[in-house]
Amino acid sequence: MRSIVYTHTGSPDVLELVEREVTEPAAGEMRVRIVVSGVNPTDWKSRSGGDLAFPEVTPNQDGSGVVDAVGDGVTGFEVGDRVWTFISAYQRPTGTAQEFTNVLAEHVVKLPASASHDVGASMGVPAMTAHRALTVHEFGPTRLSPGALEGRVVLVQGGAGAVGHAAIQLARWAGATVISTISSDEKADLATRAGAHHVVNYRTEDAAEVIGRIAPDGVDIIVEVSIPKNAALDAAVAAPNAVVAMYANDGGDEASLDIRPNMSKNIRYQFVLLYTVGADALRAAAEDVTAALIDGALPVGAEFGLPLHRFALADTAKAHQAVEDAVVGKVLVDVAE
Repeated sequence: MRSIVYTHTGSPDVLELVEREVTEPAAGEMRVRIVVSGVNPTDWKSRSGGDLAFPEVTPNQDGSGVVDAVGDGVTGFEVGDRVWTFISAYQRPTGTAQEFTNVLAEHVVKLPASASHDVGASMGVPAMTAHRALTVHEFGPTRLSPGALEGRVVLVQGGAGAVGHAAIQLARWAGATVISTISSDEKADLATRAGAHHVVNYRTEDAAEVIGRIAPDGVDIIVEVSIPKNAALDAAVAAPNAVVAMYANDGGDEASLDIRPNMSKNIRYQFVLLYTVGADALRAAAEDVTAALIDGALPVGAEFGLPLHRFALADTAKAHQAVEDAVVGKVLVDVAE
């Protein structure tokens, strides 16, 4: 089979296309024939630095394809099932940038018949991170479904990114009033197409003032991409007992918080990293995301606010570079010929 591998970390140039043998799934695993592989920032960050835990690594955490073989002890799946996978390469050498990959069964989810493989490959890290961010408020909800966020106001900082896009869609599906900050007219259009009720250009508008008019009682849940840049804004617009769910370190690894504005509102700050949230949170996210997929609530493509950038498997290095360069939209690798 064709496989993308790297044996040492570095620039995208460390990725090479090789031929490898298809291996049998171990107990608790499934072998999935990958149709489309999704690329996330976590993929290039893992590739670019640090020590490798394995002599050879195939990158990319997310993907979509068809079950090709089922290992011992795996139930609920059959050969031929359409599926999507998430964090496939976490603490494992085999990601989705290859024609066949063995994945832990608990990281494989059935793909509804109505959802394309492009949609399936775009779930994983972005959608499940968004789910977690929307379900960590002290007073709930802990699960998402239509009406679960009714009466709540959600602010998605940076709604044109993949996680922001999924957060807008899931919050809208769950009944929230959704506000998104953006930095350009182009990104405003994307956030609106994703489903945001209101968009605020933080470069040309007084974001705190505009958001305050939209949500005079404050914002309940803030899905945050850059606490170093947005800490003051978050504190200004948050409602009493709001949560700021931080899923990225855009803007740097350190941030300062003004104590009094946050303390006076009892604001809660919650870090979100999908890899360590635990099995229960992952299972809940997979189930709720699947329900949203069945409802058609998570479409992708430019017309839905998430432009797709496609690369051939042999061009996976270019796909990684595109994500590293912060291309707007979702980067996909077409694995099946």
